[in-house]
Amino acid sequence: MDLNTIDEVTGAAEAGAWRPGDAWLAGGTYLFSEPQPHLSRLRDLTTLGWPSLTATPDGLEIAATCTIAELDAFGGPPLFHQCCDAFLASFKIQHVATVGGNLCTALPAGPMTSLTAALDGWCSLETIDRGRRRVAVTDFVTGECTTDLRPGEYLRSIFLPAPALAGRTAFRQGSLHPLGRSAALVIGRVDADGTFVLTVTASTRRPVQLRFPRVPDAAGLRSAVTGAIPDGLWVDDVHGLPAWRRHLTEIFAAEVRDELAGGR
Repeated sequence: MDLNTIDEVTGAAEAGAWRPGDAWLAGGTYLFSEPQPHLSRLRDLTTLGWPSLTATPDGLEIAATCTIAELDAFGGPPLFHQCCDAFLASFKIQHVATVGGNLCTALPAGPMTSLTAALDGWCSLETIDRGRRRVAVTDFVTGECTTDLRPGEYLRSIFLPAPALAGRTAFRQGSLHPLGRSAALVIGRVDADGTFVLTVTASTRRPVQLRFPRVPDAAGLRSAVTGAIPDGLWVDDVHGLPAWRRHLTEIFAAEVRDELAGGR
């Protein structure tokens, strides 16, 4: 879509101070998908030349400008491909859409939010004048299409720690249609020390994460999920009613628990 209110597209660092009407541009797959009448200038983050993926003994840094296709081809844990494949997107979009863009759009069904939250990711947020702070992915996405970004800040990268990357995972995703937007996406993880982490996305307005010292029994997990997600946090839209999303989430959580406990 043409954005007919845009007067200028500039490099991220050359534009000077942040001003009303500015927006950061990476892949642009959301930005150009609908009218943006409040915008007048785009600041292109790809001009900063960040390496897409940087692996170290401590973990993996994913640049916000890393495309979904690059992440999928990286050869990480199976969860990488499962979440990349959960996109409602063509291969063309996957070669342009970015990991950071998916997080910053903050749609409940955003699978990069699901992936990075489930692996204990944290976001590096920066400004052009080198201001910097760190926020967990579970705190970065605050609601439907809302984030913790402040005016002038951009998402620089997401860091996934090595212990979480090495954990065993189980993945469940469901939607109203075979190629529909995710209505519930549940990921479980068991770390080397036995810690069990359950992350719920898509069915909730923001990521919800539960952590246990060991894999809980079925009743304990169900009770914990019920207690952690109040009625108002379930998504209610054309892709699924709250009661159905809750039911699907509870089923998926039980299946994930059984798989990681060795039940099947």
